[in-house]
Amino acid sequence: MPLALLALAIGAFGIGTTEFVIMGLLPEVASDFGVTIPTAGLLVTGYAIGVVVGAPLMTVLGTRISRKRMLMLLMVLFTVGNLLSAVAPSFGAMLAGRIVASLAHGAFFGIGSVVAAELVAPEKKAGAIATMFTGLTVANIVGVPLGTFVGQSVGWRATFAIVAVLGVVGLLGIARLVPDLPRPEGAHLRRELAAFRNVQVVLAMAMTVLGFGGVFAAITYIAPMMTEVAGFSDGAVTWLLVLLGVGMFLGNLLGGRFADRRLMPMLFTTLGGLAVALALFTVTAHNEITAAVTLLVIGALGFATVPPLQKRVLDQAHGAPTLASAVNIGAFNLGNALAAWLGGAVIAAGLGWTAPNWVGAALAAAALLLAFVSAALERRDAAAPAAVRAPALNH
Repeated sequence: MPLALLALAIGAFGIGTTEFVIMGLLPEVASDFGVTIPTAGLLVTGYAIGVVVGAPLMTVLGTRISRKRMLMLLMVLFTVGNLLSAVAPSFGAMLAGRIVASLAHGAFFGIGSVVAAELVAPEKKAGAIATMFTGLTVANIVGVPLGTFVGQSVGWRATFAIVAVLGVVGLLGIARLVPDLPRPEGAHLRRELAAFRNVQVVLAMAMTVLGFGGVFAAITYIAPMMTEVAGFSDGAVTWLLVLLGVGMFLGNLLGGRFADRRLMPMLFTTLGGLAVALALFTVTAHNEITAAVTLLVIGALGFATVPPLQKRVLDQAHGAPTLASAVNIGAFNLGNALAAWLGGAVIAAGLGWTAPNWVGAALAAAALLLAFVSAALERRDAAAPAAVRAPALNH
């Protein structure tokens, strides 16, 4: 794999840290600003909505400059947003800082996915995308637990200041290691938008919303679920997040490897397994050991869907992949926003801390159903030309 993928992974590490670290710090942030935990969950929802809006917006604004320069500008925006969060005097100001940082997220991963895929042979594209996303999963093993520990020990503001420094490191890495690839011939906004008329692109994005949303329904409220239901101490949340990150790391690698071989069977397996694991989590969350094991499995199955879903979009929008790739990253976060809101709603309704797991299971099951529909349509379209040719050959 090219060294340039390391630079993309560094940027992904910083973005992954700021996206996920808030979940381990919700109680501290809520207490500091005098709001409830479900209200503090808006920091997750707001970030996700910012990604959904920022993915197409930033990608369109960057169509006239090189992809490398756009990646660098996105890291600058990300750094500024985290600095705003670190010094926020109110909950509203912190939410604004989170949204500013989130505007860089979707376009970075969308453009980065296209760049990563262009750096390798066609049969290694999913593996290259997975390598970039390794930075995101390593963030959950190292960055998020460390950030949670710092936030609980020193204060959550220090965590976001450190994340801003990571943004600077990512910026320098991209400037040094990523080649300045030429813009593809004939690339323009109208051609990029045309990709969304492909029903398979739309189905892949819908699978992204529902499938990864299922993961976030559970893990957004993982801190109170593990302490109030499983019986873990507050300090144990840090190593539980490490465990979740290990699962994500392993799932991402497996997803990248098998997506290059048998993409749709990989999605059937991971989405089906994810629905089952989330449903079981409502039971296993009541015991420390089974809760920890299930958390690992959910992380692995959830992130095993990321490389195949991203590659599915790139394959189906092969003529103009940049905007579709970025919008699909937004789709991941649209699912995150939907799941975080639904999870908070069932908790606020008095259904208990484990109720979000049922929400997640339902979302993952819906994504699996769409995967079957997508595969069926693909088989139908592949059979249609053969059926047209057969009469001509017989004649």
